[in-house]
Parts: sequence; structure tokens; C-alpha cells
Amino acid sequence: MRKLILIVAIGFLCSCSNKESVDTLVFNANIYTVNSEFETAEAFVIKDGKIYDVAPLNELKAKYEAIDSINAEGHTIVPGFIDAHCHFYNLGISKNRVDLVGTKSFEEVMKRVITFQNERNTGFVIGRGWDQNDWDVQAFPNKNLLDQLFPETPVALTRIDGHAMLCNQAALDLVGITNETKIEGGEIIKENGQLTGILIDNPMELVEAKFPSPTLQEQKRALLDAQKMCFDLGLTTVSDAGLNKQVIELIDNMQQSGDLKMRVYAMITNNKANLDYYLSKGKVKTDFLNVQSVKVYADGALGSRGAALKAPYADKDHHFGAMVIGVDDFAALAQRIANSEYQMNTHAIGDSANRVVLKTYQKVLESKNNRRWRVEHAQVVTDNDFSYFENDNIIPSIQPTHATSDMYWAGDRLGEERVKGAYAYKELLNKSGSVALGTDFPVEKVSPFLTFYAAVARQDTKGYPDGGFQKENGLTREETLKGMTIWAAHSNFEEHEKGSIEVGKFADFIILDKDIMTLNEREIPRIKVLHTYIAGEKM
Repeated sequence: MRKLILIVAIGFLCSCSNKESVDTLVFNANIYTVNSEFETAEAFVIKDGKIYDVAPLNELKAKYEAIDSINAEGHTIVPGFIDAHCHFYNLGISKNRVDLVGTKSFEEVMKRVITFQNERNTGFVIGRGWDQNDWDVQAFPNKNLLDQLFPETPVALTRIDGHAMLCNQAALDLVGITNETKIEGGEIIKENGQLTGILIDNPMELVEAKFPSPTLQEQKRALLDAQKMCFDLGLTTVSDAGLNKQVIELIDNMQQSGDLKMRVYAMITNNKANLDYYLSKGKVKTDFLNVQSVKVYADGALGSRGAALKAPYADKDHHFGAMVIGVDDFAALAQRIANSEYQMNTHAIGDSANRVVLKTYQKVLESKNNRRWRVEHAQVVTDNDFSYFENDNIIPSIQPTHATSDMYWAGDRLGEERVKGAYAYKELLNKSGSVALGTDFPVEKVSPFLTFYAAVARQDTKGYPDGGFQKENGLTREETLKGMTIWAAHSNFEEHEKGSIEVGKFADFIILDKDIMTLNEREIPRIKVLHTYIAGEKM
């Protein structure tokens, strides 16, 4: 009998020793893998920061000995969200400026500015977030009250979309803007021959160049603050749409030291210094940083009437908006980028800007393959221009909450017929085969659940409008989840390392308190992230 027990014990030990050691077993979960078949799973194992196997729990237990385990307690797991277009660094920087998001009147804007300055007493008051379309009087404000309250301190308050700015006279004097100043690619708005303080697009750059530079410690804090906000909401990769070399190198240094764990797809800002350095250097790629694209602006924004349209604005006679870059200059830039390894990602809002961008892309990429050049926003597309997206070299990168933020006034800007080609996400998907989804935060809120809800419901969180805004261009839940994971990864040339829960990919995933794929639609914005994991490590 003693001999039999010994044999059984030896057999047991041998069977255990035959099991392969892994780091973590994740089980008791409702897992949406977002693989090519959009399969669900109940468990997976992690080794060396990557998904090592995905299978039923009993199979995994039979094959592996896990050092650690994660019991998801029946909750839903999806791949970590990827925000395909945002301003990660600026989100953190904005915390040291006047927050004007959600203001319902110019009076409320002024109250926030005064409160901020009383607390901070800065030498240059900088704020962002106002939107005159949310006010009872939906007209641009003027600088008169700012001039009275801040006669000597420069004040610059940027509209929520980043394409219009209200400055006081002190700020205009600082940069030398007068009644005679003329700058292409934008507008210096006047009334009765006098400056109103409103600058549209390119003229804003003169003022922004005078903004006090944040210290190194402020920059680091900004990145860490932004990271925390994003991790809390389940974002594991962010595509930052416009960064300069110094900030990119700071991100890299903080990632290498382990202080910054967010994965960043960095689009370089279109300027001579960045282009000369990065295009000659080539791609920069680590597990956490990917630099291989250029962010370019074609036009302004619809809300500030800077978007370039083929026909005049429906609510402003003889006004077409404007390209912020000359057509010839844009073509030359596109050719230069096409001759490099880099991707070109161009902001295009109006239908005229989209036409210019799409025709240029098609021309310079005619003999090339798999370049994945992106049209950022692709917001208003008319005539037969959707057909340009039937091209493997071109991807629409869109932000669903723009539709639900703009729907209250977009028809006024565009008119009844032209608005049908605006925020046409389903049509873009049908033509291109994929769409990369993002938020454009801090222009919109950071939450990817608002992105998901806006894409599917095409309503605001109060359920307006009944039936959804141009609901025929809504996306299904499966399409939306793909757009926030695997398709976003594809748009960043990273689909082989992230975007789905599959063997060999980074173990970037999130645990949700509700099932995002079956929950009542109206409840989607209230989903909570229980835990966020990067490379299998809880953040």
C-alpha cells in the first residue's frame, strides 16, 4: 500500500512538472477577443507581458502552471482601448490653464477667467474650451470686457476646437496684430473696422508662440496626469495628433525609465525642424513609442466657420472658410512625405479640404502600397468624393462624439442637403473597409464610452434626438469595438502587436463592470473600468 501511494505521488509530481510555467492566468471572464472571427473566450494566460494562449479554462489549467491569477468574477474583458486621434500631452498641459469647457454664456467664461487669475496671478492668462454654439447668443464674443478687466495682462482664450481664439488688446499688442495685419490661411475678425479680438486658425500661431513655456517638471506632471485620466477610462494606447521633438523625446525617456507606461503613437507636428530631423532619421519604434507619421492641417473647424467648403456657408453669405496651407504647398509636402517611410495624417473638415486631401493622396501614392495615410476627421464629404476611400492607401480617422456635439447646429452651417455627407461614418466604413475611432480630447471628453455610445446611438446622453442623428450612418457595436481596438491598431501599423486578445500580442486589456456588447444602449456612457492592464501589469 505504501508503495502504491509513493507511485501515485511520484506520478502527480511528474504531471505537475510537465506543466509549462506562465506568469498569469486570467479566468472567469466574458472575453471579447476581437480576433478575425470576433470570437469570445473564457480564459487566457500571459507570459513575459504577452498573451501566451487563449482557450477554455480546463485546457489552460491542464497545460500551464501560473504564478499568479486574475479572477474576473464573470465581468467583461476587452482589448485595451486605442484612441486613434487625441492630444494626450495637451490634455495634461490644460490642467494648468483656465478650463472653459461647458460654459453656457460669455459671462460664465469671464467668471472662470477672473476666478483663475485671482488664484494664480499669472503673467499671461491662457484658457480653452468655450463654444459660442452652446450659448443663447450664438455669436463670437469680443474683447471689450477683457480689455477693461485686464488692460495690461495678455489674455488668450481658445475655442474648444482649437481653431478660434479670443484675445484682449494686450495680447494683440504683444504680437503686433493691428487693423492692417493680413495673414493667409485664416482670419482676423473685425466689426465696423475695429479688431474684435477673434482670430481664426493661422493668426493664432502668432499668439501661441508667446505662450510661456512649461518647465520640464510641469511637462512631466502633465504627461503623468494625462496618463492617469486615460488609464482610469481604459485607454492603453493613445495616438497624439501633433507633437514636437522635445516632447517626443521626453515621452521616450519617461517610458524607458518606467515612469510613463502609456503606449504612444506620436504624430510629429508639421514644421521644418521636425520634418528635417525625423524624415531623415526614419521610424522610431519601441514597445511603448511609435514615431512614423506627420500631422498636417488642411483647414480649420466647422464650429468657427474655418472649415473649407466648396460652396458658401448656409449661415454666412459669401463665406467659404479657408485652407490653412496652400494647395501647391500641400502637394509638395505630400510628395516629400511619400518619398520617406512616414505616414501622412491630415486634418480635413470641410468638403473642399477633403477633396484636396483625397485627390493629393491618390496622386502621390498611385504607385505605392500599404501606406495607410489617414484623413483625420473626414467630417464633410460630398459629391462622389467618398469613392476616394476605396483605396488601401487611405484610411478615415474619425471621432464619433464630434457628430453628437455638432448635430445641434451643423445643419445651420451646411444646409439640409450638404449635411447628409457630414459625420457619415457608415458610408466611410463601407468604402474603406475600416475606420479608426478616437475622441480628439481635450476637444471632446476623454471617455471612450462616450465614443462608443455616440457611434452606435448617434444621440447625446439625454437621448436626443429621437431615433438618432442621421442614424443611417451609425455603426454597429462590433464595428465600433473594432474601430477602438484592432482597426485603430491597424491605422498605426500596430495590428500585429495589439488591438485584440490573441497569442503573441501585448497583454493590454481592461475589465469592465458591464457587458458593453449587450448592455442597454442608454447605459453605455455609465460603464466603469474596474481594472486596466498594460503588458499584464495592473495600472
